[in-house]
Amino acid sequence: MFDIHREELDWGGRTLTLETGKMARQADGSVLATYGDTKVLATVVSAREPKPGQDFFPLTVNYQEKTYAAGRIPGGYFKREGRPSEKETLVSRLIDRPIRPLFPDGYKCETQVIITVLAHDLENDPDVVAMVAASAALTLSGVPFMGPVGAARVGFVDNEYVLNPTVDEVKESALELVVAGTGDAVLMVESEAKELPEEIMLGAVMFGHRHFQPVIEAIIKLAEKAAKEPRNFQPADVSEVESKVREIAEADLRAAYKIKQKQSRYEAVGAAKSKVKKYYEELALDGTKVPTAQVVSDVFKALEAKIVRWSILDEGIRIDGRDVYTVRPIVSEVGILPRAHGSALFTRGETQALVVATLGTGEDEQFIDSLEGTYKEHFLLHYNFPPFSVGETGRMGSPGRREIGHGKLAWRAIHPMLPAKHEFPYTLRVVSEILESNGSSSMATVCGTSLALMDAGVPLRRPVAGIAMGLILEGEKFAVLSDILGDEDHLGDMDFKVAGTEQGVTSLQMDIKIAGITEEIMKVALTQAKDGRVHILGEMAKALTTARAELGEHAPRIEVMKIAVDKIREVIGSGGKVIREIVEKTGAKINIEDDGTIKIASASGDAIKAAINWIKSIASEPEVGQIYEGTVVKVVDFGAFVNFFGSKDGLVHVSQMANERVAKPSDVVKEGDKVKVKLMGFDERGKTRLSMKVVDQATGEDLEAKAKAERDAARAAAPAATGDEAGAAE
Repeated sequence: MFDIHREELDWGGRTLTLETGKMARQADGSVLATYGDTKVLATVVSAREPKPGQDFFPLTVNYQEKTYAAGRIPGGYFKREGRPSEKETLVSRLIDRPIRPLFPDGYKCETQVIITVLAHDLENDPDVVAMVAASAALTLSGVPFMGPVGAARVGFVDNEYVLNPTVDEVKESALELVVAGTGDAVLMVESEAKELPEEIMLGAVMFGHRHFQPVIEAIIKLAEKAAKEPRNFQPADVSEVESKVREIAEADLRAAYKIKQKQSRYEAVGAAKSKVKKYYEELALDGTKVPTAQVVSDVFKALEAKIVRWSILDEGIRIDGRDVYTVRPIVSEVGILPRAHGSALFTRGETQALVVATLGTGEDEQFIDSLEGTYKEHFLLHYNFPPFSVGETGRMGSPGRREIGHGKLAWRAIHPMLPAKHEFPYTLRVVSEILESNGSSSMATVCGTSLALMDAGVPLRRPVAGIAMGLILEGEKFAVLSDILGDEDHLGDMDFKVAGTEQGVTSLQMDIKIAGITEEIMKVALTQAKDGRVHILGEMAKALTTARAELGEHAPRIEVMKIAVDKIREVIGSGGKVIREIVEKTGAKINIEDDGTIKIASASGDAIKAAINWIKSIASEPEVGQIYEGTVVKVVDFGAFVNFFGSKDGLVHVSQMANERVAKPSDVVKEGDKVKVKLMGFDERGKTRLSMKVVDQATGEDLEAKAKAERDAARAAAPAATGDEAGAAE
């Protein structure tokens, strides 16, 4: 019934198995990949013919995690998987990026790759397994795919690279890098690092590339046994159209791409395109057979790319007149929004990001429901890209894959530089609003986030900046471009984003639009990116060099205290009655953790102090020798009873009310008076003894301690007796 084919190999100390022929047999390609006890099913289906008028390659990649894979039931009301999680979206992008460049130009049949996680052993992350399975399924499908692609995760522990570290090993690693590519070159890199030098990052990329070669070989062996017949796809011959379009539009396009201002340049390019369109429309009116509008449009776009590329390679001059190394003018501003906890406006050329930081408490942490379990995230970074940022109209809705991906890239860049949670116990939310875009708004987000957090008083270890690099590659000739424009991104061969501090790289992302790049090109790009990053950090320093010493006026203050675990129940109270009362009456937010750590937050220092005192009165015991503020609750003939520690009462004997003799306690205090008392100790019956006379009632100063300090100082200042004087005295 089943025609099963299988390949196995030892990969990073675990067995990787690729199997086809048993599951999802009606798909064009289907592969079940197993690594450890993690199992992933990848399927590929591609339409036989493109839709009429299709002007792009409709490739869709959907990675989905089923909670049954980890023996869990989904949270929420409906108890079934819903919209894709952030991780599912990010992994879908991770798989899409290396496979998309390997489809031939002109192939426009709708293609869908669906990857489903069937089992997760909680040790081996399914994302890399999913990339391998998708590559294998495409290779077997018969679809024109210039693969296969391999992928690997690389860690860096104890100054050594680790292949495919487990989930627990990643937590101890200074690097988490995912790399994908073919047998000859690298296609995609995604990473987060703890300020590692460029040579370590490059070494990690090449380490991963070397170690996924056995996977590519295994896919090829499986394809030799089980691949379907390749589809007959031949790109159309458009040489005549290319020649005519170049004749009509080349001069106009060359002139257009000398215009530095983006919108004016677009208008000039549009005029050249209209000229070509008009030529073919007039031919059609005469009855001449003409190519389709889509063919003409594709040829025109290709000519645009060639003109930009020729200019850069031959003259070293870019669209806006810069050389390949220069970064566009930068303006950094902070404190833009008066009520925000921290804000920054970062402008680089025609790219502008308004970034706003908000500080919250433990109540604001986000619960993440993943296959590994539910955990809380205290650093949130949200990226928004409205259509007006590129001078267009468009639909406004929930964030798409692009917004989620760009936001996560900036998150990875900043995350290694955040203070430890116990040092700065705030939930951090950053929102990046892209107001203008013409080249790498994600790297503008990195720079703006660094400034906004420092403006909010978040003690980043060091400021972080990011830069986007481009590549023009023709044969053996190439040029690496610093701080690319949007057009250079679209018409170039690489988008290479590097973020970090002056000391090292914190994030690296690379996407290649051609069949891959070499180690030499990556080395040049990393070196050039470092120079650009240091320059940008210098421009950012004109606005702010380090975190502000104080939090913003409107930011909450958080104080941390600790109580005994067995006192937690008393602070919370039956059904939460006590903690609700404290919150209601003091106005402070209170978060209690299982280990007895309590975080009290409020914009008012008085509210925090009141909440701390209240909690201490429940969970602590008063200390002998300490001074407290109390309230007189009863006056009697022999003294006054004072409530001084929440529910704690003690007696101030009449002899302890004042230094002079007091005839009647009521002459000194009355019920309701606020007094300052010192806890002197407890009598033989356990009754609390308090004193008012040893405390300055105006300042709260300990008069006993003050008098002792004065005596000690006088004794130290007195001249020591000489030996003769000592003998005479005897």
